[in-house]
Amino acid sequence: MPPIPTQTTADVPGQGLAVAAESLYVVNLLLLPGAAFLALWWLHHRHADSAPPLAANHLRQTFRACLWAGVLLVVANVLIIALGGYRTPATWVVVVLYFTCCHSALVLFGVLGLARAMAGKLYRFPLVGAPLLPETGS
Repeated sequence: MPPIPTQTTADVPGQGLAVAAESLYVVNLLLLPGAAFLALWWLHHRHADSAPPLAANHLRQTFRACLWAGVLLVVANVLIIALGGYRTPATWVVVVLYFTCCHSALVLFGVLGLARAMAGKLYRFPLVGAPLLPETGS
């Protein structure tokens, strides 16, 4: 019986770049917030116009999701200040709600995107994702 052909990273153009983008997104949220964002920004601007469709999709999605994550963090801080500053009990309500709802959802979306990139498939972040490019399909 002949072996079943398996798809490797070399079979899907841009898969390595897509995995790198999704990995940097997750690292930005969990380990190194500033450094990973700068690395993702550099990767996005270096390869945005020349990347294969799979990589272009993941670069675009992760960069936009990182920007939204930053906006949500700023909104949470503005809300804390509006509710009386960092020394009030309302601070903990906002912090717990932010990390329970927003941050954990963004991490989950990033892990799903990483799994899709590792599988060589397109991904669109729910709620904060950019529309898929016409040449990349649905």
